[in-house]
Amino acid sequence: MEFLNGLSLAGALNEITAVTRYVLPALALIIVIRCAVSMLSGRREDEVWGYIALPNGGRWELLNWENIVGRAKSSDVVLNFKSVSRTHAALTRDDMGRWSVMDLGSKTGTKVREREIEGPTAIRSGDSVEFGGVSCTFVASTVREEKDMAKLRARPGLRIRPSATMLLLTLFTLTLGVQHTAAAGEELNVMVPVTFLTVTAVFWGCYLITRALNRSGFELEILAFLLVSVGFSVCAVSAPEDLFKELLCFAAGLALYFIIGWYLRDLKRAKLMRGPMAVAGIGLLLVNLLTAKSIFGAKNWLSIAGISFQPSEFVKICFIFTGAATLDRLFMRRNLIAFVGFAAASVGCLAAMSDFGTAAVFFVTYIVIAFMRSGSFATVFLSVAGTGLGAFIVMTARPYVMKRFATWGHAWDAPQAGGFQQTRTMAGAASGGLFGLGGGRGWLHRVFAADTDMVFGVVCEELGLIMGILTVAAILIIAVFAVRSAGSARSSFYAIAASASVTVMLTQMILNVFGSLDILPFTGVTFPLVSRGGSSLMATLGLLAFVKAADTRQNASFAIRSGRKRERRRGKREEAEEE
Repeated sequence: MEFLNGLSLAGALNEITAVTRYVLPALALIIVIRCAVSMLSGRREDEVWGYIALPNGGRWELLNWENIVGRAKSSDVVLNFKSVSRTHAALTRDDMGRWSVMDLGSKTGTKVREREIEGPTAIRSGDSVEFGGVSCTFVASTVREEKDMAKLRARPGLRIRPSATMLLLTLFTLTLGVQHTAAAGEELNVMVPVTFLTVTAVFWGCYLITRALNRSGFELEILAFLLVSVGFSVCAVSAPEDLFKELLCFAAGLALYFIIGWYLRDLKRAKLMRGPMAVAGIGLLLVNLLTAKSIFGAKNWLSIAGISFQPSEFVKICFIFTGAATLDRLFMRRNLIAFVGFAAASVGCLAAMSDFGTAAVFFVTYIVIAFMRSGSFATVFLSVAGTGLGAFIVMTARPYVMKRFATWGHAWDAPQAGGFQQTRTMAGAASGGLFGLGGGRGWLHRVFAADTDMVFGVVCEELGLIMGILTVAAILIIAVFAVRSAGSARSSFYAIAASASVTVMLTQMILNVFGSLDILPFTGVTFPLVSRGGSSLMATLGLLAFVKAADTRQNASFAIRSGRKRERRRGKREEAEEE
C-alpha cells in the first residue's frame, strides 16, 4: 500500500512538472512582451529647459542640462556663422535650475553681458551672450513652464499596468518553486520552497516601496526580477545549500540599487564621487592582485573573514562612476587622458590576474565611454590597435590562453579535452528542447562551472530554448531602453553611465552565451542576474541604478527628484532675483 501511495505521489509530481513545463515559457513571454511594449513604445519626449534667441529672430530649444553651442551640425545649438567655432561653448544647468556658460577654447571667444569670459560663468534668463561676435539672448524656462511640460509627458503604467505584470511574475516564480519542489521529492531541501516564497515577497516589497514614492515605472525591475528568478532556479538545482547566501546577496544588491539611485538624485554630489571611485577601483584590483590566491589559473577572488567575493565585479561600478563625465569636463583633454590611464590600469590588473574575460568586458565598456566622451574614431582606433598588440603578447606569454582560442570553433574535435565544457553545454541545451525537462531535472549542472560560465545551457536544458531566448531578450530590451533613454537624458553623466552599464551587461551576456556554445572563445564570464554568484548579482543590480537614472519619463524613476521641494526653493530664488 505504501508503495502504491509513493507511486501515486511520484506520478502526481511528474504530472505537475509536465504541465508547468509549458506554463513557464508562456508566462515569461507575456512578461517580456508587456515590459517591452511599455518601455519602448511611444515617441521620445524631450524636455525643454530654455532656449537661445538668435539674431534672425529664430531660436534653438535647450533640450538637455548640457548643450554644445557651435557651427557643427552635431551641436545642440547650431550657429552657422564663420566666426563661430565648430564646438564653441557649453551651456550647462544644475538640478537647481542655475545656468552657466563656458568657452571651449574657441578662437573668437565668448562674452556674457558684453564681457569676455574665462572659465564657467553664471548666466540668468534674459542675459545677452555673444558667441564669436554673434549676439544671442539666453532665456531659461520658469518653474511653472517646467511643471506644465512635465504634465504633458506620458506617464508609464497607464496602458500596461505593472501590478498585473507583477502578478504574472509571481505566478512565474512560484511555479519555478513548485517544479523544484516536485523534482526534489523526498530529498527536498526546505530552503528551496522557502527561497522562492521569500524572493516573491521581496519583489512585492520593492514594488510597494516604488509605489509609495509615487513612481509608476517598474518595467526595468520586473525584467531584472524575471532574470533573478531564473538565477535562483539555477542555484536551487546546482547548489541548494547556497540558497540562503544567494538570498542575502540579492537583498544586499537591492540595497545597493536603491542607495546608488538615491545618490544619483543629486548630480553635483554624484560628480564628486569620480575621484574617490577611481582610487577605490584601482585599490580593490591591486589588493586582489597582491593578496589573492590563484584558483583555476585566475587570481580574481578575495576572502575576508571567511566571505569570498570578486572585487572586479564591484570595480565595474567604480569604472562607470569614473568614466561618466559631464559636459564641462568632456572637452578637457587632461580628463580624457586621466580616464584612459585609469582604464589601462584596470585592464592591466585584470590581465595580470589572468581574468581575461572580465578584462574584455572592461575594454568594450571603455571603448563606449571613450567614444561618447570624445566623439573621436581616432581615439577608439588607437585603443583597439594597442589592445590587439597587448592581446598578442598575452597569448604568447600565456599558452593556455592560446589553447582556448585554438579550441574555438573546434570543440567537438576534442570533447574530452579543450572542448569538454562547450560540448556538454550544447548537448544539455539540445536535450531540453523548446520547453525544457523541468526545473531540477537536468544533468548539466553536474559539470564544473555549469551554473556560472555555462548557465545558458542549464537554462535551456531545464526550462527550454524558449526560456533561454527570453533571458537574452530581457537583456536586449534593457539595453535598447537605456540607449533610447540616453538620447533624452538630462545630463551627459546619466547618458554615459546608462550606456556603459548596459554595455557591461550586454558584453557579458554575449560572451557567456556564445562562448558556452562555441560561437566565440570561451572566456568564463557570468550571465548577468542568471549565473550563480553573489558578487555578480550585487554588482549587476547596482549597475541597473544607472539605467534607472537615465529614465526621464514622468514619475518613472526614483533616481530623479519629484521636484516639489526643489521647485519651492527655486521659486523663492527667482522671486528674490526679480526683486
